Amino acid sequence: MQIDFKKKQLQGGTNLNHIINRALIAGAVSALLAVPAYAQKAYGPGASDTEIKLGQSTPLSGPASAFGAGAGRAVVGYFEMLNAKGGINGRKINFTQLDNAYSAPKAVEQSRKLIEDVGILAEVGTIGTAPNVAIQKYLNAKQVPQLFITAGGRRFNDPKAFPWTIPLYPDFETEGRVVAKYILTAKPDARIGVLYQNDDYGKDYLKGLRAGLGPKAELIVAQASYELADPTIDSQIVQLKAAGVDTLIEQSSSKAAAQSIRKVYELGWKPLHVIGGSTASVETILKPAGLEASKGLVTTQFLKQPGDPAWANDEEVKAYKEFLKAYAPSANPDDYSVLVAYMNVHAVELALRKCGDDLTRENLMKQATSLNGERLPMMLPGVAISTRPGDYTPFRALRIATFDGESWSLTGAPLSAD
Repeated sequence: MQIDFKKKQLQGGTNLNHIINRALIAGAVSALLAVPAYAQKAYGPGASDTEIKLGQSTPLSGPASAFGAGAGRAVVGYFEMLNAKGGINGRKINFTQLDNAYSAPKAVEQSRKLIEDVGILAEVGTIGTAPNVAIQKYLNAKQVPQLFITAGGRRFNDPKAFPWTIPLYPDFETEGRVVAKYILTAKPDARIGVLYQNDDYGKDYLKGLRAGLGPKAELIVAQASYELADPTIDSQIVQLKAAGVDTLIEQSSSKAAAQSIRKVYELGWKPLHVIGGSTASVETILKPAGLEASKGLVTTQFLKQPGDPAWANDEEVKAYKEFLKAYAPSANPDDYSVLVAYMNVHAVELALRKCGDDLTRENLMKQATSLNGERLPMMLPGVAISTRPGDYTPFRALRIATFDGESWSLTGAPLSAD
């Protein structure tokens, strides 16, 4: 019997091709089934295909309304601008801003409203130590991101106790350490006097200063504190001068800083005078204190100062001012809180973009605590933010600047607090 091998081979080849094709299809299906962990959209409360709900309580009234209102308007305007450009990854921002009057009980009430009534994905950019302390336990218990808050207290970088709270501001302890490093180089035999606000704002700074000085902490020969409600700090300045201080380091509020600058000048006292970075605004602090009186001041900086002539032609400063003119015309571009808010919302946008289509609270925190050398608009050269899951400290280096009577001049390389 003759067998047609050619025909048999053809049939066998056809069967083999069929088997291979079936295997390829099955493999493709399996691969597709394995993809959803990466490709499928995932949403937490407040997120959908079309929108992302965010919220914030801020002092639109009360004792801190002067900076809360301007900063609050800048945040609203920024999200309006983002939405006009199509939103974030195709989703519009649905932003709710409520007034907390800089009151701790009111802040808690507004956070409850944002989470339980509005249904936000995260509370973002809340201003000030007192409101953030008040809402910290509640937001962490609810596992809601307390994202990129504007407060420098060390207590806000505590991933073990409060994993859902992440700051976006140089903590005051870090600032104190950086200043200590500067003093040890610039004036190693200094007789240091410290003026500080008698709360976490001042105490954390003083703690960092002492830690940074290390064995040289005895260089601090005098210190004086004041209460936020005190009408003047003149007596404290006189006390520090009488102690033979030649290096005055202060962590004061805006009003107290302007008063101290002026009082030092009126006394004819000429110490090396270091002021906190949050009170270094040329327009709102130094001009009221007197530019001549401010000459020679030293500070830490991490952002460009819009009112400083040194940045008059800087493209980022121009863009910042144009944004405010278009979307928040009532906000003062030289208001430090407005500037910080502008940086803050850039960071919120960055973290949300990194989330892609996985808009869960867990992934938002993962992205926000995994930043690596990110530079945001208005940051000074050499300054960037980095965060880690076990350490939320956003800024690890700051710049030192000296005031020449007209503008701040950066001095040396960035100084690390490490």
